[in-house]
Amino acid sequence: MAGIEIITVERRSELKDFIDLPWKIYAEYPKWVPPLKKEVRRMLDTGLHPFWEFSERILFLARRGSKTVGRIAGIIDRNHNEFHGEQMGIWGFFECADDPEAASALFSSVETWVRRKGMTFVRGPLNPSINYEAGLLIEGFEYPPALMMTYNPPYYLRLVESCGFTKEKELFSFLVKRPYRLPEWLDRLAERLVQKKGIRIRAFRLKDPVPELALVREIFNDCWSKNWGYVPLSDHEIRDIGKSMVQIADQDLAFFIYYEDEPAGVCVILPDINPLLKRLNGRIGLPGLLKFLLYRREITGLRGLLFGVKEKYRQLGLPLLAFRHLYEVARRKRTYRYLELGWTLEDNESINFLVEEAGAKIHNKYSIFRKSL
Repeated sequence: MAGIEIITVERRSELKDFIDLPWKIYAEYPKWVPPLKKEVRRMLDTGLHPFWEFSERILFLARRGSKTVGRIAGIIDRNHNEFHGEQMGIWGFFECADDPEAASALFSSVETWVRRKGMTFVRGPLNPSINYEAGLLIEGFEYPPALMMTYNPPYYLRLVESCGFTKEKELFSFLVKRPYRLPEWLDRLAERLVQKKGIRIRAFRLKDPVPELALVREIFNDCWSKNWGYVPLSDHEIRDIGKSMVQIADQDLAFFIYYEDEPAGVCVILPDINPLLKRLNGRIGLPGLLKFLLYRREITGLRGLLFGVKEKYRQLGLPLLAFRHLYEVARRKRTYRYLELGWTLEDNESINFLVEEAGAKIHNKYSIFRKSL
């Protein structure tokens, strides 16, 4: 059997191999949802995507003979390192056949590259940071992933751990399915909040997204600044994310919570378009548009992308108001049959407790790994 050769992606044909590889890896995994290839290409384009304005990356392929059997990206996020005072390298966009030699060579290549850049440890998978797709699926392989949630074969855990990585943090996603009833205690407390003066919900103005996205960024950076792994979103990043979000958003499910005319919290729930992405199989174009028209009724779920309350308003019980609002909207819109909330950090005990008390169940678990250099 031919040995493993590691190639640094430099040519267009090599980038194509990098992007196309998952279709080979997941040929026997029917729950996998293919991303749009043009979006993956754009995400990796250092001259186009705003994440690379403050970051750098290198892409590697693993080949055994003429066959590509693995890929990985090495990433340095300067915003993260400056904010946390760390020297962290990142591995992400990892895909690999069940080939321990290939996996070892790929991780070794990333470790060598980030060490030369002065990094002292490696964390992953982050694709390309915690603000995008993050974590290795470790429980929930029997379910298809929701929008912007990761999916991978079960053997990836073995490959990662065999290369010396240990779990640093676990992430949870929660699921709510029809038929669902709001717990009486939650409904009662939320009703009291509704009666209070100065507390109100305002829908996201999709027709004027720029100031709305600036407000999302303000609340996001206040809410999450003390969370593990937090990285502030740049203005260009939030606009880029928002551009995609606005195209699929349901206005009733993206909203701000105000207290005495001050923005106190934000909630963004998006239609889970992954059933449609599976139909598109990585390509859009005219055939993709026709598939959208034909199969859009298959979009029957929601993904809780973002929810947070500014620190100074966290004693007001505003999450209860958000839960009740979502319940009322979902009750009116019978199209939606489930809501996946996540992810949350394993040690975010207050929010995890509240979500479970509201009737959601842990659905999937993911891990982020670390290795010292």
